[in-house]
Amino acid sequence: MPREFDLIGLGNSLVDILLELGDAEFAALAFEKGTMRLTEHDDQQKLLAAFHTRELHLVSGGSVANSVIACSQLGGKVAFIGCVGDDRYGLHYTEEFNELDIDFANPPLVGETTGTCVSIITPDAERTMRTCLAVSSHLADRHVPATKIAASEWLFVEGYVFANPATGQLAIREALKAAKTAGTKVALTCSDAFVPQVFGDAFRDALAQSDLLFANATEAMAVAGGNTAAEAFANLKGVVSNAVVTDGPNGAFVRYGGAECHVPAFACKPIDVTGAGDMFAGSFLYGITHGIPAEKAARAANFLAVKVITQIGARLHHGARDYWREACV
Repeated sequence: MPREFDLIGLGNSLVDILLELGDAEFAALAFEKGTMRLTEHDDQQKLLAAFHTRELHLVSGGSVANSVIACSQLGGKVAFIGCVGDDRYGLHYTEEFNELDIDFANPPLVGETTGTCVSIITPDAERTMRTCLAVSSHLADRHVPATKIAASEWLFVEGYVFANPATGQLAIREALKAAKTAGTKVALTCSDAFVPQVFGDAFRDALAQSDLLFANATEAMAVAGGNTAAEAFANLKGVVSNAVVTDGPNGAFVRYGGAECHVPAFACKPIDVTGAGDMFAGSFLYGITHGIPAEKAARAANFLAVKVITQIGARLHHGARDYWREACV
């Protein structure tokens, strides 16, 4: 019997604030390029105040949230588990998810501040992120709706949530428990190499209960060792039954349902690499939940990821289904 949702995600609910800076302006900030760093609310406000005259683009997101959005845009039935406050960012988030036809599992938390991610985009297409988790870090086991997980074919867990041992890891454990009870398949994303490096025990415990891992080359090497994406992918065979290792312009390695393949990337000139992996994961999960062979789903996911990185922002605002059909011909 078909389930209500193809996919339910669990992750940080963040409003992405996109900021384009020139090289000199970025250098003055003294940030390490290409990194994601957590920051306190006051520091985030100071950063935003410094560029208050600039045009700032607000987009509801978070890593797994972006993947859920991608799956929804392609026609998937989706839900999301996260926490937002009742401030203007939280209201923007819930309204946008409603417009996207995504079931947002928890109402805004009264009196709380919604998490934000300032994504600084430089001329070389790199993105450097400063993330204030705020109330998204409150995500805990009490926020996990077992009934909605049971109504989903797949649960997709965000690696960044492991960085909150007192709350987020409890939410993950509760979600995995609900998934196992209901026979819901589990996909896990590393999010960043520091997750398996710093929170290795909790991450590997979750990985042992997962059916599919998404990782880029650096993350895969952090999980399974090796000096290249191909080596790490091979090493993952003894760790998790299905895995996707993306390697930027070198394509993606895919193992799913007993078959393996390498899918080449599409040539492009990146403008903003934000969200490529999120788009790939959401598109791939859409494919395998709609009867598309894994290799074909990965090729289409690569194509949509290219469409994301040749624009500003972490997700597509139109054309996703047309791009999917074009790639699946």
